Amino acid sequence: MGGESNKWLNRYFRLEENHTNVKTEVIAGLTTFATMAYIVAVVPAMLAEGGLPRASALSVVVLMTVITTAAMALYTNRPFALGPGMGSVAIFSLTLLKGGVPLPVASGIIVLSGLIFMAVSFLGVRDFIVKIIPPSVKIALGAGIGLFISCIGFRQAGIIIADASKNVLSFGNLAQPKVALALIGFMLILFFESRKVKGGIILSIILTTLIGIPMGITKIPSSIITIPESIAPLAFKVDLLGAMKVQYLPFLLAFFIPDFFSTLGTVLGVGALGGFLDEKGNLPGIEKCFYVDSCATAFGGLFSCPVLTTYLESSAGVAAGGRTGLTALVTACAFMVTFFFSPLALMIPSAAAAPALIYIGITMLKSMARIDYDDFTEYFPAFICIVLTIFSFNSGNGVAAALITYAFLKLVSGRVHEVHWSLYVIAILMACYFYTLVGH
Repeated sequence: MGGESNKWLNRYFRLEENHTNVKTEVIAGLTTFATMAYIVAVVPAMLAEGGLPRASALSVVVLMTVITTAAMALYTNRPFALGPGMGSVAIFSLTLLKGGVPLPVASGIIVLSGLIFMAVSFLGVRDFIVKIIPPSVKIALGAGIGLFISCIGFRQAGIIIADASKNVLSFGNLAQPKVALALIGFMLILFFESRKVKGGIILSIILTTLIGIPMGITKIPSSIITIPESIAPLAFKVDLLGAMKVQYLPFLLAFFIPDFFSTLGTVLGVGALGGFLDEKGNLPGIEKCFYVDSCATAFGGLFSCPVLTTYLESSAGVAAGGRTGLTALVTACAFMVTFFFSPLALMIPSAAAAPALIYIGITMLKSMARIDYDDFTEYFPAFICIVLTIFSFNSGNGVAAALITYAFLKLVSGRVHEVHWSLYVIAILMACYFYTLVGH
């Protein structure tokens, strides 16, 4: 039976043609799973902070990750795994939901983002979108969201708190057991990552959770295996008409832009690592990857799942020898197993998940090195994006202000033709967005 299965897998995934085998693909798939398994702990906790039921959120996150990763595996035969983008989770939960936006409207914005991505993918206008969005704003949006995520991590850990008496952020009580546990977790992450231990983030979360038991922070569940929680409370809660209001346009862009360019960068970057690119640096069949990624976002939005995107952690599996969709399929199967061990994921305290947010957010800043700091019209809008994202705790404000600033600087510096005309239209719409804020 095993021999027949191997033959079928070899034929379907063209293993010999891609110079790999079943054993290598399985190891690679498990490696990818180990490097991105932290989402099982971190994402539901972040969604719960926005008011969603954590157990149902966990079911949705796992189910959407399994379905979309399997779709990527079977349709594209590429070793790319998908999951909720951390930046989109922060915007969806802590900016929109916690900011008072109804769940159906927030989910509607996700679905609209996916539909726009689908239109871009299926109509073949990828190069047009690349031309419209300024590179510095794309980079700054990711970096700003990274700092946003780190800030959330520091807050969840109790390291940074809001001091109402001084109206500023300040250190929390560093003597609290919760803070001490978070600091231990952060040091573990730094240790594992500096030693290049695969799966270091999830390993540190597990160890920190265990250390939290004698400290009285981690609560041991009454059972380990259970039936997954129903996704009914989060399924099909979508208001597309409500999501189309002008005040939500910046959030639509904040979801779409990182998803689009993250997918483009990830598939090309991981593709280069695996030797998938042709002599011109293109990935054959890249449109199929975009089809899956864009449909995944729209589909996930129907279940209140933040933007599903291709994970850079797929590179870990490729580095381990993964070359086909079988790698991604194994990753999907590994996530499926966690579906029935939800009590273990739900027992992870915020103090154990927070260090991962801090670390992940900080690593997102490295892209800032690609900005042209000799050009004022490029670097100034980038920092406007980052500063307003952090200070207003709202990435929509950051991207809106950056696009307005970018268009204005190009206009007054006499470099109008460096920018596609449609960006000026978008800048005007962003100004309308700020006007609606004044009206409220």
